[in-house]
Amino acid sequence: MKGLPNGKIENAADLGKIVKYKRAKDRLTQADTAALCEVGNRFLSELENGKPTVQLGKILQVLKCLGLEVRVVPRGWPGDTK
Repeated sequence: MKGLPNGKIENAADLGKIVKYKRAKDRLTQADTAALCEVGNRFLSELENGKPTVQLGKILQVLKCLGLEVRVVPRGWPGDTK
């Protein structure tokens, strides 16, 4: 996906920005996306606005619905060349 922001996500706001960007890139409204992903409009709005207490299961549901995925990789220590 060319142009999609990616990289380290340090907080809920970072993830929300990516979801909002992808939704807009796909030319979907929040209401359309919420319906398509089977979540509420309020939930999607809170996710996109970086609310830190949104439900992880629903976040993963929205990401999958938008064709996105989460990967977890070990964090290296400063100066670690491995």
